[in-house]
Amino acid sequence: MSYYKALALEKEPFSTSPDPAFFFRSQSHESALNRLEIAIRLRRGLSVVLGDVGTGKTTLSRTLLQSFHGDDNFIFHMILDPSYKTEFQFLANLAKMFGISPAFRSTLEFKDAIEKYLFQKGVDDNKTIILLIDEGQKLDANQLELLRILLNYETNEYKLLQLVILGQIELLPRIRKIKNFMDRIALKYLINPLDEGETKQMIEFRLKQAGYMAQAPLFTDDAVKYIYEHTQGYPRKIALLCHDCVETVIMEEKTVIDREIVQSVIDREVS
Repeated sequence: MSYYKALALEKEPFSTSPDPAFFFRSQSHESALNRLEIAIRLRRGLSVVLGDVGTGKTTLSRTLLQSFHGDDNFIFHMILDPSYKTEFQFLANLAKMFGISPAFRSTLEFKDAIEKYLFQKGVDDNKTIILLIDEGQKLDANQLELLRILLNYETNEYKLLQLVILGQIELLPRIRKIKNFMDRIALKYLINPLDEGETKQMIEFRLKQAGYMAQAPLFTDDAVKYIYEHTQGYPRKIALLCHDCVETVIMEEKTVIDREIVQSVIDREVS
């Protein structure tokens, strides 16, 4: 029996892949997305979005990219994991992303080439360059200093590089120690987990996006309440638990996910 056909689903509703089509816009996520877009369009420079593991930061970044899709005035570059061993390696990767190939491959040459690139694109071509860095908590002090230098490139009106760093909470005390970096933050936003009502809305939204059309809810209210209590509203945990619940209800040939099914799935996880 097909996983999808069993519940008349067209897609996987509870995948943990960062698919913008399944991005549930809670109040916190919607606010972060709107404020990021405004900061980028106004070319304000540095934006930092923080949140615990599993709060949806990566999917938020992909949704932000999608919101600018088709607008040639904005050029996005993304670093998924900034775990570079040296400053040179970090600069070389940036240059490669920007399509830069300096004559001499040294730290100074890379910095000069990146500066020229930003001025050419940002001033001569009037483009907005955005660098998105995910897993920002992995940035070390040298990398943060390099990013601070890049943020110094500006006209009288705007920053030439729009830098968006998404990271776990542990990044905040580290950047607070670097005052001249902290002072450059135009937007600092903390993504919170979902509340119980938003947990229910997320589950219903994802099922709808996957093609679920049945009149009766797949998850009972008691099941949703228990899912929220167990996951504390973290979207990734909700998706993982709901996925296992859907698999269970299909294998047991049932049509409703109640508290007992959720409990059985949780018991298997901890056993």
